[in-house]
Amino acid sequence: GNTFEDYLRILQSVPGANGAAAYMRVSRAVNSPKLSLAEKGICEAIECQSPELVIREQGLYLIFCNLNFHFPNCSKSPIDLKIELLVNDRVDRQTLSTFCASETCQDETFKTLLQLHLTHLDKEDKISVTLNHPEFLNDVSLPNENVLGVLKYSDGM
Repeated sequence: GNTFEDYLRILQSVPGANGAAAYMRVSRAVNSPKLSLAEKGICEAIECQSPELVIREQGLYLIFCNLNFHFPNCSKSPIDLKIELLVNDRVDRQTLSTFCASETCQDETFKTLLQLHLTHLDKEDKISVTLNHPEFLNDVSLPNENVLGVLKYSDGM
C-alpha cells in the first residue's frame, strides 16, 4: 500500500465538497533546483503546468510533498537535504534533513522526506518545490513516490 496509485484512487473518490485538488508526480528538471511536474496525476480546479501548480480559487489549502532520495555511493561526510515549498517563488516552508552515513557504510542508501504545510492561498498563487541537491532525487527506481500535492481544505480561514 501507500503507493502513488493508492493515493490517486483515494483522492479521486473523495467527494468534491471543496472542489480543488492536485496530486502530481515530480521529477528533476534540467539545470534547475526547481522540480518539474510529470503528466501523471490528477488536477481538479487547479492548473497544473510544469513546474508549478496554479491556484484557481482562494482558500485554506494543505500542501504536501513526498520525495525519495537515492545515494548511490555511501559518503562518510554528512549531506544536507533541503526541500523548499515555494508560493509565488518565495520560500513558504522548508525542511532540512542531514543525512549522515555510518563509518561502516558501503552500499547505496535511500531516504524519504515528507513535508506538510497548511496555508491560505489566493487565486493565481503558484506552488512549486525546490531541492538543494536534485541530483539525489530517486526518479529511476521509485519515480511514482515523488509527489507534490495540494488539497483545498476550506474556503476561508
